[in-house]
Amino acid sequence: MSSTDYSQLLDSLTLHNGAVLKNRVVMAPMTNFSSNEDGTVSEAELNYYSRRSKGVGAVITACAYVTPDGKGFPGEFGADRDELIPSLRQLADAIKSQGAKAILQIFHGGRQCPPELLPDGQTVSASSVAPEQPGGGQGPVPRALEEEEIVNIISAFGTATRRAIEAGFDGVEIHGANGYLIQQFFSPHSNTREDRWGGSLEKRLTFPLAVLREVKGIVQENAKEPFIVGYRFSPEEPETPGITMAETFELIDALKGEGLDYLHVSLQDFWSLPRRGTEDSRPRIEQIVDRAGQGVPVIGVGSLYTAEDALKAMGTGISLVALGRPLLIDPDWVQKVAEGRAGEIDTELDTSAQEALVIPDPLWGALVNTPGWLPLKG
Repeated sequence: MSSTDYSQLLDSLTLHNGAVLKNRVVMAPMTNFSSNEDGTVSEAELNYYSRRSKGVGAVITACAYVTPDGKGFPGEFGADRDELIPSLRQLADAIKSQGAKAILQIFHGGRQCPPELLPDGQTVSASSVAPEQPGGGQGPVPRALEEEEIVNIISAFGTATRRAIEAGFDGVEIHGANGYLIQQFFSPHSNTREDRWGGSLEKRLTFPLAVLREVKGIVQENAKEPFIVGYRFSPEEPETPGITMAETFELIDALKGEGLDYLHVSLQDFWSLPRRGTEDSRPRIEQIVDRAGQGVPVIGVGSLYTAEDALKAMGTGISLVALGRPLLIDPDWVQKVAEGRAGEIDTELDTSAQEALVIPDPLWGALVNTPGWLPLKG
């Protein structure tokens, strides 16, 4: 029997809109490359989600593209047309039938989309600025979106939300992180416009806030019961110029001002330190929680493999902890904590256990062949 008291992880949380999460652990959104060619969710994906939905309070799905020119990954499922509602409903049912809330992450990849996945092979963004690649060099130069296209994409986030509601999801998460389109509008690196969509910090906030307003408006019109609206963001960018902590604080203030159910911070490492834009040397997450204040719950994430890791993370004042890679390795993470078996949580991927872990082939191939993605056993 474990002597540490993990009950804080198992407490329920009532969100601003009245929705109740049964505990403080959510499944983080992770791309799995396993959907069907037509944008529908595959059987393998349904099983994968079902396997991970028993313990957590909510599952945030892999991102779903809201327009065909926003598809960011091979094997990504879509939310861009009504024909996909039955497929989305299967996914919502697979998650909810196991007792978790189902939250659909909605997204547009912008300049990060692989050109070969796009209808005309042309990436789009706020401006014609090529992305810097992690290993050095640059990606393809995107085409700057025109006014009408921008308005249409904002509207597409709204219609994707309507589809999520009709499919029975409990909420949506707006993906404003990881260098995708919403972040591209907010970033001084990718947005060099001089119209209402860019220029000053305030104008660079126009697109993210317009998406949030559109989504909230659709929820108000269509949802019959509490429907969760969250927003995910990356607190800083490595590029110069790029988003700084000071700009992130402004983003938090603006999002809070609009009202939403949670903020989700995208970090590889929960305890990572700021680069610039703050004199405070504490980890980013502590400063973000301070800035969010009591008004909006914050979800923290990033390499929290053990129950001890998650408990320590809760000490920063976050309301929820998101687990991505830990749930790939051990789908029974939350159940083990609840049963007093926290010491039995697996923290390394058993490379002989694909079937027991219910991980689709494309994702499994990526996990075992990408050095450093997950700690591997043996």
